[in-house]
Amino acid sequence: VATNGPCDILAAAGNPCVAAHSTVRALFAQYAGPLYKVRRPNNVSANISVLHGFADIAAHEQFCAAGDCVIANIFDQSLQGNHLGQRISDGVVHKMVNASKHKISVAGGVEVFGMWFDPGHGYHVDYTTGIAKGNDPESIYAVMSGKRFNGACCFDYGNSENTALNPVATGDYACGAMEAIYFGNAHWFGNTGYGNTGPWVGADLESGMYYGGGDTTKVNLASKPLTTDFVSLHLKGRADGFALKGGDATRGALETMYDGPRPDFRSAPNNCHYHGVNGTYQPMRKQGAIILGTGGDNSNGAIGNFYEGFMATGVTSAATDEAIQANIV
Repeated sequence: VATNGPCDILAAAGNPCVAAHSTVRALFAQYAGPLYKVRRPNNVSANISVLHGFADIAAHEQFCAAGDCVIANIFDQSLQGNHLGQRISDGVVHKMVNASKHKISVAGGVEVFGMWFDPGHGYHVDYTTGIAKGNDPESIYAVMSGKRFNGACCFDYGNSENTALNPVATGDYACGAMEAIYFGNAHWFGNTGYGNTGPWVGADLESGMYYGGGDTTKVNLASKPLTTDFVSLHLKGRADGFALKGGDATRGALETMYDGPRPDFRSAPNNCHYHGVNGTYQPMRKQGAIILGTGGDNSNGAIGNFYEGFMATGVTSAATDEAIQANIV
């Protein structure tokens, strides 16, 4: 285990984590609390904590010996308390993932469980602390899998609408209401990265998942497919634009897939007009909730695997991004 976790690196760089979620490992070197909660069909539950830097798989397998537990919560390792739970929002009840379906080996053979999302699964927290709102900058990282994806909406992790305050049927779900990492091969209104099959790292900015902006809003040939077993993904939301980076989470460096202005709003349905709101991608109107595995509007047709994700304040430097990637690999 690295001496420092990614959130220690971010704190030292002046970009502290305000959300840190993982079923795999501690994201702070000194974190010794629970990573996630498993729950049996009879509603008896147990927290799975850190053991030598990684999830205590023995405790998980002992409690979930029948193989029918779900992951009920992914705990926020930061001090902000932004814990993720089953998404039940605006009348839609999303499912929780099977806790024991996806065993992986990391760090020289240590076994842990990742999260295996099928259509219908989803987690969120509406009321958060410290998460960017409005046009405030933020930096989001995640580790997912280049082997499980589809083109449905939306395998996301990041900043989203607060559906408790803002119902989907009547609220502000126009362009710019959210900012989350999207991973898959959706061709939303023809948007694409290089090639046809992906998957690509994108930004779900509401009313569209984008692999680029400005002149490359529709087609960004610089966005290369990320097809390895484990992929590192990064979305940098600046006050005046955004950047996307991706790479192999087991080796090598992050590659910049896009860095520039936000998407052309004319690429979105109805020129970003939605429920009486004339949306824009510049400036943004982030609402500060957090989602995992769904779109902001409850769309839950995507598939994917999730291992860890963390959200930091401000705009990180290239050197910080490189240090985060080195910590992940």
